[in-house]
Amino acid sequence: MENYSTRMLRENLIFSTYYAPRGRNRLYALGKLLSQRYISSHDQLIGVIGSEGAGKSTLIKALFPGLELTNDDDGVNVRPTPIYDFKEDDFFSGHTFHIDYRYESAFHQQFEIVDAVNKAINSGRRVIIEHFDLIYEALGYNAQILFGIGEEVIVARPNVFGPSPLAIKEVSHKTIKYRLMAHSAEDITSMVLEQDYNYKNPILHSDVKHGFVISFDEKPDIDIRELEAKVLDIINKDIKIQNSREQHIKIGDHEMFCTGVRTHVKSSGQIQDFKLRKEFTYDPYTKEYLLVGRVGSKEEAAGFENILMEPETEL
Repeated sequence: MENYSTRMLRENLIFSTYYAPRGRNRLYALGKLLSQRYISSHDQLIGVIGSEGAGKSTLIKALFPGLELTNDDDGVNVRPTPIYDFKEDDFFSGHTFHIDYRYESAFHQQFEIVDAVNKAINSGRRVIIEHFDLIYEALGYNAQILFGIGEEVIVARPNVFGPSPLAIKEVSHKTIKYRLMAHSAEDITSMVLEQDYNYKNPILHSDVKHGFVISFDEKPDIDIRELEAKVLDIINKDIKIQNSREQHIKIGDHEMFCTGVRTHVKSSGQIQDFKLRKEFTYDPYTKEYLLVGRVGSKEEAAGFENILMEPETEL
């Protein structure tokens, strides 16, 4: 049985938010941290919510290392989804199952998926469900812990007042566009830094709200206004951005390394309101010089304060 302090920690969590990194390795590192901080061995039903390409599968791999995912993000998976063959009295049956509801709904009726989930839960197994918002109402009860991924990763432990998966979906789907725009703007800026200023990887990258940070060990001799103009020129030409070979993308004809190949806009013209801070920011703790880029406007907030209770809920 859980001890009292662990139970209180779980019950006191409303929600937490983290920047959603735009590289696979950075998302793996965040997922490992979230697993240590928030997931209990007693959690049986875990919901994951987010748009296509947001990084749900990568986050799940980080939260549960070694878990076999059943969707086909990395190719065709010919093995039947194990949860349907699960037998309660099978000593060798797995303890943790994964379902991508959107993927499974192409092969199974909703009631079949719900029955399989209920059977596993009632037998003390754990089920991780991608696109949990799509099965929530049919299932009739909430997950014990929810992860939503858009521009930020939201971690929530629902209680009687929420949050509901639908509220987290609204926030995640609303903000994912900023993550896509920021990532593409970040890679275009890196491309210009390499081609025109001879600054090549590895250059450290991190995140800010609606934007990105590129850090340098020494202050670059760069005219930031000139750099911004060159990036804007590429954006205004609406150049195609697409996957190339493994862990590479193409911006027009230029190929570059990228571990988040799906987290991009389809063309540079979809990047809105790009701008660079016109001076380098010095970080006295890391002793680095930071180049900060932003996309989008400040008008659309994520609305985290609205995810706890549905507007129509009455006390």
